[in-house]
Formats: sequence, structure tokens, C-alpha cells
Amino acid sequence: MNPNDTENQTINPQAETANGAETVTAAESQADPIAVLEAEKADLKDKFLRLMADMENLRRRTEREVADARTYAVANFARDMLNVADNVRRAIESVPEEARAGAEGAFKGLIEGIDLTERDLLKTLERHGVKKLEPQGQKFDPNVHQAMFEVPNPDVPNGTVVQVVQSGYVIGDRVLRPALVGVAKGGPKAPANGAGSETADNSSSAS
Repeated sequence: MNPNDTENQTINPQAETANGAETVTAAESQADPIAVLEAEKADLKDKFLRLMADMENLRRRTEREVADARTYAVANFARDMLNVADNVRRAIESVPEEARAGAEGAFKGLIEGIDLTERDLLKTLERHGVKKLEPQGQKFDPNVHQAMFEVPNPDVPNGTVVQVVQSGYVIGDRVLRPALVGVAKGGPKAPANGAGSETADNSSSAS
């Protein structure tokens, strides 16, 4: 028997095993592209969904910024115009009620003209989102009011605005200028808990 034959017989099982492994590997390699494609598909889908979410957030943020810009773009100009509104109001209040009631001729026309100017000014400001606060008789609100002093008055709830020193204004949902007010002290407790203490704290700080 030729030694080479024995050697060939010894090698043949290993060769068969190697060939079998190559067959399995080839079969696995044929299945791998599908798994790879599925993984890539899932990854791309995840990236797409994240991108869509980012774009939606960007769209909402842009819309909010545009809306804020439209609402508050005139804030600085409106704040400057408040001095004009204050001066018009001072002009009206400088005329006593008796004089207004008995006014005739040019003087009556002047008073009516000032009243009309104030109404038109307030309407113009309101068209641009600026509204005048009317705190008289309302409960003190530290968010829109600034307490200047306290007025002893047992007839109204404690913390009620009983005097307006200077009118306040808001633009949109922001305070353009808080109203300077005097608040009642010594009456029954205000309906909301803590309103009296807030009033006292603000009044003390104002003093």
C-alpha cells in the first residue's frame, strides 16, 4: 500500500469538514444581506421619525416666535406712548367737575377734544394689543399692581384696591407697566388665602 494513499485517506476527512463549514458559511452569508437590510431599514426609520419630530418642534417654535414678535414688537413704542396717555389724563383731571359741568363755548370744546383724544389714543393702543388696567375696586394682584400705600377702610375687604395713583397697562399676557395703587386695610379678610399678607408685604416694600 502506497504511503501517499494513507496520507490522502487521513487528509480527506478534514477536507470534507472544511468543505462542510464553507457550505454552512456560504448559506449564512446568503441570509446575512436580508438581516443587514432589515437592520438598516429599522435604523433609517428611527432616524426619519426623529427628523420628523425635530421638524415639528421647529415648526411650532417658529410659529410661537412669529406670534410673539407680532404681539410684542410694539412694546417699546407703546411704553413710550404711556407718557402721552398720562399727560392727557392729567389734563382731564386738572379741570374740576364744577368747571366741566358749566363749561361753554371754546372751553367746552377744548375739554371735549381732550376727552376724545384720550379715547382715540386708548383705542389705538388696544388695536395693537395694549390694554389699560382698571384695578379700582378689584382685589390686589401683585402680578399687575404695585401697592404704594395702605388706606384704613373697614367697609371693604382687606387688600382691595381703593385708589389708583397711576394707571397700569398690559400687552398680550405681559405687564407693560404695573398700576400704582392704594389698598384697603382693616376690613374683612379677602376671599383668597394669603391675599392680605401679599398686600401687606408689597405695601411694606413700597413704603
